[in-house]
Amino acid sequence: MNPQVEFNLALILFIPWFSILAWLFWIYPRQPRGGARTLFDSASLILATAAAFWGMHWSMLNADPQAGAIWKQVLATSIAYGLFLLVMTTAIALRWRWLRGRTASPDTTGPLTGKVES
Repeated sequence: MNPQVEFNLALILFIPWFSILAWLFWIYPRQPRGGARTLFDSASLILATAAAFWGMHWSMLNADPQAGAIWKQVLATSIAYGLFLLVMTTAIALRWRWLRGRTASPDTTGPLTGKVES
């Protein structure tokens, strides 16, 4: 196998799955949309891909050579996938809080605020 392909095999094999997850992240929720949301989503996807790429290369270089060639691939796949999911999960939580704050009603009365309508 070509050494460059072998070195990047974990990422190559996960491209379809990462693409599906990225597409779902980009599409949902459908609203609100805007420049800030597009920028946040783009930055999140770039960061998740970069983290997966870095983790894959780190694990390929640091895997125990005594364990065999397959161990490098298993470790690289696990680390790359874990880092991708970590960044995406964090981005989903941050985006959810951000969007929830933007769509919150300016109404300050109700049972949660302690104020009563007259």
